[in-house]
Amino acid sequence: YPELEAEFTAIEGVDSVVRISKPFKLASREVKKEDTVIRVGPVQIGNGHLVVMAGPCSVDTEENVMQTARAVKAAGGHMLRGGAFKPRTSPYAFRGHGEKGLDILAEARAETGLPIVTEVVDARDVDLVARVADMLQIGSRNMQNFTLLDEVGKCKRPVLLKRGMWATVEQWLLAAEYMLSQGNPDVILCERGIVSHEPDTRFTFDVAAIPLAKRLSHLPVVGDPSHATGKWYLVEPVALAAVGAGADGLIIEVHPDPDHALSDGPQSLTPANFTKLMERVRAVAAAAGKPLHPPLA
Repeated sequence: YPELEAEFTAIEGVDSVVRISKPFKLASREVKKEDTVIRVGPVQIGNGHLVVMAGPCSVDTEENVMQTARAVKAAGGHMLRGGAFKPRTSPYAFRGHGEKGLDILAEARAETGLPIVTEVVDARDVDLVARVADMLQIGSRNMQNFTLLDEVGKCKRPVLLKRGMWATVEQWLLAAEYMLSQGNPDVILCERGIVSHEPDTRFTFDVAAIPLAKRLSHLPVVGDPSHATGKWYLVEPVALAAVGAGADGLIIEVHPDPDHALSDGPQSLTPANFTKLMERVRAVAAAAGKPLHPPLA
């Protein structure tokens, strides 16, 4: 109602009043029309370039992580991903090296200059992980862990928020809203596949969610074809589809010896295959009007 708008505007300390109809307020383009650009170290995400984050699903050995980090940078990747803490379906599966894994990631950053993105799975560990990570990751299983979202929202680190495997786009954006409402404006959305009736892929990559999220929200959107497909030979074509759909970035699993990786080996690219993927991504990104982010020095 116009009269209410005038009343709110007259309140001391109110600069302007914006009419909102979406349940996600701060994430909505109704509040902010222009794209949000998020800086992670020397990397800018959402500024019209494509950013590639790559590395092992979980940090296993120092040798493997260092070898992967060097390969990612040599191929033109911009950030190193790797899990020091891993939420797993089975309690008997490898769940990460924890703080030791963070130390290994820090060594890789020191040598290569690649900023680190790694997952935080417990609200009690936010400060610990943030001391090393350049960007915190909220995994699919924790998308609606509201206590964790609140704590990460209070932490002034950029956040990569993966869409829950059963979540609608609106629920995904409302999860982002938790962190935005706690004062953290640097949230990146990540489409990583949702549950469907298809048994031959790990999940179903919802490529339409990328342009939809970008229409509804000003936040950057990246695609995770590794977790979506679960099969290394499907990663490249789905990655190219994400780029064509307007993604601001990709997150790709890379391991020097996938057959012996401690988690998600079947969906991991070898360094050689990652290099080939980057060549094709570079061409498609240029054609789509979102060229690769300049390589790091």
